[in-house]
Amino acid sequence: MNSKAQLQEQLRQRLERVHERMAEAAVRANRRPDDVKLVAVSKTHPAEIIRQAIVAGVTDLGENRVQEAEAKIPEVGRQGARWHLIGHLQSNKARRAVELFDVIHSLDSAALARRLDRACGEMGREELPVLIQIDLGQEATKSGAAESEVPEIIDAIRQSQRLRLTGLMTLPPYFDDPEQARPFFRRLRELRDELRAQRVFGESSGELSMGMTHDYEVAIEEGATMVRVGTAIFGARESKTQD
Repeated sequence: MNSKAQLQEQLRQRLERVHERMAEAAVRANRRPDDVKLVAVSKTHPAEIIRQAIVAGVTDLGENRVQEAEAKIPEVGRQGARWHLIGHLQSNKARRAVELFDVIHSLDSAALARRLDRACGEMGREELPVLIQIDLGQEATKSGAAESEVPEIIDAIRQSQRLRLTGLMTLPPYFDDPEQARPFFRRLRELRDELRAQRVFGESSGELSMGMTHDYEVAIEEGATMVRVGTAIFGARESKTQD
């Protein structure tokens, strides 16, 4: 077996294990495994490995930085998978993000919503699915809107021509014990349910983008519909940030 085939098989086995654990967590919560989407976090990993991951079965890829995605997405291509921006988006990168990504998880201000809508208009994009990132842990190093800012962001989205609010995202504090993240996941679900009752997601029930390699099983038990998993699929990398 050549190195490319070995890599593909390794990725396939890791994917299979992640999907198994996702399904087990869903069953524990009396949910359907098919109701949870896996976003494979490909940040810092080269295009060749990402291409092999797509062959192995990855259908959704998550990137943290617009600058890194600028080089990677054209090389990998857009046909095999949907690209999600899951990291903080600076307003001066909004136009490029609109061009590169299928979904943006990290909308965190009314001003950014207006900037994205304007960029969509300038580029002729008819619709951009977005999630509001909410900072529930109130950590200085984390991005996201405060709960009190969410109504203003929703108003900006409603006034937009091309943004479509599909759900909420959060990145809780990192705990050695994943159980300690549970209250943050539960709170995001409660917020989603409150907003769903107001029909802010239209006919949709509202996505919950929460949970990473360390805690995605707990997130699924608390209602996650999208989990963002990197290390468990691609292996450890030199960067010290978690995914």
